[in-house]
This record gives sequence, structure tokens and C-alpha cells, in this order.
Amino acid sequence: MTTGSAINKTSERPGGGPSGGTMLIVFVFLFFAAIYFFIRGFAPLGMLSAFGAFFSLTGFYALQPNEGAAITLFGNYKGTDRRTGLRWILPWYKRQKVSLRVRNVTSETLKVNDKNGNPIEIAANIVWRVSDTAQALFDVDDYQHFVNIQIETALREVARHYAYDHDEDGAPTLRADADAVGTRLREDLQTRISVAGLTVDEAHLMHLAYAPEIANAMLRRQQAQAIIAARQLIVSGAVGMVETAMLQLSEKGVVTLEPQDKTRLASNLLVVLCADREAQPIVNTGSSAA
Repeated sequence: MTTGSAINKTSERPGGGPSGGTMLIVFVFLFFAAIYFFIRGFAPLGMLSAFGAFFSLTGFYALQPNEGAAITLFGNYKGTDRRTGLRWILPWYKRQKVSLRVRNVTSETLKVNDKNGNPIEIAANIVWRVSDTAQALFDVDDYQHFVNIQIETALREVARHYAYDHDEDGAPTLRADADAVGTRLREDLQTRISVAGLTVDEAHLMHLAYAPEIANAMLRRQQAQAIIAARQLIVSGAVGMVETAMLQLSEKGVVTLEPQDKTRLASNLLVVLCADREAQPIVNTGSSAA
């Protein structure tokens, strides 16, 4: 056990007793021996065999795959048994089981401010597991509650470093760069929970939205940005089409255009190409003489 800056850090080490198979044979032998001695009238030997059978019975424990048992003696940590199957240890040793399986946690939806100060709602999905049973049991009070609190803290910390969907500096955003945000969240959370002997395997954003009080305003802003972008694309394409049309008319000699005719033609074409509605052609049929 080494001394840390704030607490005594506990490190896991192998521990535990022998396989329970051998002691099971001993228990069965003592059990039937006690019955035999009582039947034969040897009460003292029968009581001694019964006590031995009871003593051996209280030392059994079983471990499933991906499960460990921290062994302590009068408060002193003696090691962790990770060997599966039926196990046995002296009855006065305390066994505290710990699941080593991968766990999946979805955080509560938090209301936080992004990099630009906009209130947003955010939640994350975290995949984690116990990697050091001694640290998880003895270095924090309740490691499951501890990891839940640290998930919320890390999520708030990461959210304030990113804008929701638009950053003037061109930096990654919460909406467009989910992988980068998830990587930073995992690294930040791993730093926070390593003291408890826990490992973060994956971290992903599960929910991301503007807070209700600004959702409508932000939706209108997004719609306006989409309209502007579409208009810019339409105008750029229309200018190219007008330029091509006038060039082809001049090259093929279809009509001879004066400067004022080119201006009027370009204006009409741009109106037709950029208008929201379909153009309504007007056919000039002239007037008939009496």
C-alpha cells in the first residue's frame, strides 16, 4: 500500500484460498463421520466431526466468470480472488464480491451552457468496468455512485468547451463532431475515475438539443442560414447560366445585342432563374391593322 497525496492508494493483488473441490470432499467425509460416530455411540467424536463439517462448510464461496472477491481479515486487505468456480477460505476471512463485467450507463439529461453561453440539453452513454477491485472497494465510499457523479461532472466540463452547432473559429462542435467530443469525454472521465480503479471503454453523446427557452429562436436562425446558403447557391448558378447564354448567343450570331439589350436580357434571366415562382411568359403578338 502506497501513500498518495490525499488518501492511501490500495492496489489489487492476487489472494484467496484453495479450490473448493478438495474441501468439499473433506466436508462430506466429516459429515458422514459425524453420523457414524453418533450412531455408534461415540458422542464426543461425533460432535468433533460435526464441528469440523460445520467449520468447513462456512468457508465455501463461488465465483462466476468476470467476478472477483476481495478478501479481508479484521479490516486488512489480503488480496482478490478472480478464479472462477467453487472456492474455499478460512471462515474468519471476509469475502466481498465485485462484478468485473462491462456496465452501461446513460446519464440524466443535463441543462448546461455551451461554449457560446447558449443553454442546451445534453446526455451521454458511458460504457465502463471495474479494473482494480481493491481501489473500487477501499479507495472510494461507493464506486457506483462515484462514477455517476463523475459522469455528470465530466459531461458539464466537456460541453462548455464546444459550441452547439456553429463556432466562429471553425473549431469542432457538439453537433457536427460527435466522435471528437466523445473521445474528449472518455479521456476526461477516465482521469476522474481512475482513483476508483475504474476504466471507461466508450463514451458517446445520446441526447443533444437546445434548451426549450431558446429552441424556437435557434430553429429560426438555422432556417435563415439554410435559406441564405440556398440563395447563394442559386445566384451563383444563375450568374453562370446567364454568362453562358449570352456567350453562346454572341458566338452563334443568333441575335445582335446592344449593351442595353444585354443588360435587359441579363436582368430578365436572373429574375427568371432566381425567382421563387415559375416565370409567366408574355407573348407579344403585336397589333393588327384595320
